[in-house]
Amino acid sequence: MGKVFEMDHPLIQHKVTLIRDKNTGSKEFRELVREISMLLAYEVTRDLPLEEVEVETPVQKTVSKVLTGRKIGIVPILRAGLGMVDGFLNLLPAAKVGHIGLYRDPETLLPVEYYLKLPSDVEERDLLLVDPMLATGGSANAAIGFLKAKGAKSIKLVCLIGCPEGIQAVQEAHEEVDIYLAAVDEKLNEHAYIVPGLGDAGDRLFGTK
Repeated sequence: MGKVFEMDHPLIQHKVTLIRDKNTGSKEFRELVREISMLLAYEVTRDLPLEEVEVETPVQKTVSKVLTGRKIGIVPILRAGLGMVDGFLNLLPAAKVGHIGLYRDPETLLPVEYYLKLPSDVEERDLLLVDPMLATGGSANAAIGFLKAKGAKSIKLVCLIGCPEGIQAVQEAHEEVDIYLAAVDEKLNEHAYIVPGLGDAGDRLFGTK
């Protein structure tokens, strides 16, 4: 079973409070999402493998550690996931970025893919699937399924806010996927919004209604 990580770092929790506030405007909201994403990236990459190399400092030669060159892919779920990409790229500038576009069929209520563009070597990369909200888990599960169908073997799901229903749905459908969250909220309401949540992340990022 994949693990669930709720980040308790004080900086993350402070910034999550600010994005919850309904009075936080789009400009500040975007900046905060980027900052939280960068802090999440720090935590998500904690297990990246290292190797030892010899380096010469101004004083003497020494042995130190560098990343082994493991390939990373960042895959936002459109459109709200776009708000998290820059924060990850700040720490992982060599990562490739893919995109998954989903919409909900009004009759079946199931997620439908309308856009999918991934790095050509997706099967060799550790993929970070990013989306601000993990609500019902429907979009996340569909996106993970699409990634697997394209050959992805290593996937982590990274969200700002989640709830027990969404976490359970992903764990039941994709038990090997680890989930990283800045906060786990109480529940979903009758409109499938996370409570207390922060409203519609896409609308707040891009100033739409």
